[in-house]
Amino acid sequence: MKFLDQAKIFLKSGDGGDGVVAFRREKFIEFGGPDGGNGGRGGDVVFEAVPNLNTLIDFRYTQHFRARKGGNGSGADRTGAAAPELRIRVPVGTEILDEDREAVLADLDAPGKIAVVCRGGDGGFGNAHFKSSTNRAPRKATKGFPGEERWVWLRLKLIADVGLVGLPNAGKSTFLAKVSAARPKVADYPFTTLHPQLGVARPSATTEFVVADIPGLIEGAHEGAGLGDRFLGHVERCAVLLHLIDGAAGHVVDAWRTVRAELAAYGAGLDTKPELIALNKADAMTPREASARVAALRKATGAEIFLMSGATGQGVPEILRALQKAIAGESAT
Repeated sequence: MKFLDQAKIFLKSGDGGDGVVAFRREKFIEFGGPDGGNGGRGGDVVFEAVPNLNTLIDFRYTQHFRARKGGNGSGADRTGAAAPELRIRVPVGTEILDEDREAVLADLDAPGKIAVVCRGGDGGFGNAHFKSSTNRAPRKATKGFPGEERWVWLRLKLIADVGLVGLPNAGKSTFLAKVSAARPKVADYPFTTLHPQLGVARPSATTEFVVADIPGLIEGAHEGAGLGDRFLGHVERCAVLLHLIDGAAGHVVDAWRTVRAELAAYGAGLDTKPELIALNKADAMTPREASARVAALRKATGAEIFLMSGATGQGVPEILRALQKAIAGESAT
């Protein structure tokens, strides 16, 4: 199934049913009077977050959603039937934004969470509504009120505990494949990852957490360079970021600063999230090179630097334990 994390759709709630003009006509009843009923309410447009979906691909082929109109009133003072709501199911983590893509109308970040985005119109009044002591035979009825309509954007933000960030070819997909059952594409050229990937890491028999791998960032990603920064939304909800740096490529401090600058330019608090830094590809460096590059990163970042190899598994268990502690600390605060 193709991954799609953004879609624009049109919504239209149901119009209210019309009121009617009717009069009671019964044998032996001389003055029956007005008995036209009111119209029924139109259907609402409701979004629901369900756990068994992970893409918005369905909205590429179906882009217009219209709820049904309420039933018209009828004689004998009968109100028209209310139309059923139109329920649209989306993956957990979906944001619903206005057409300007700025205002967030709803954030469906938990299974079963619902949001009414367009409310159905109220039904019109029948002539029974207008009868009074001075107007005993009104011949007036009103149309139903129109429903709401609008274009909205759906944006999916994956729900994960750990987000992998780094330059292209830093070894993020290799790490994800090493610690989980996910099988992302792994190759020796940049941008092998074109869409976000999820995997479940199990540091021990009793603990597990979800890891999200997104396409690599390059300098100028916030201006559209490379694949841009559109996929950074998938790590906004993560408790901690794991920043992987290709140790074999050299210039490790510049690589760290490049990604940090893109996180700051993106905003949404990504540059303030807890971050673990790992120097990857230890198997492709000499011990002297690895030691020097770890020391350079430690001096530049002021943080602990993990030395690891996603290919051989060196240092991976220590990183998983550190991630588990960071996640527990984040949830406790």
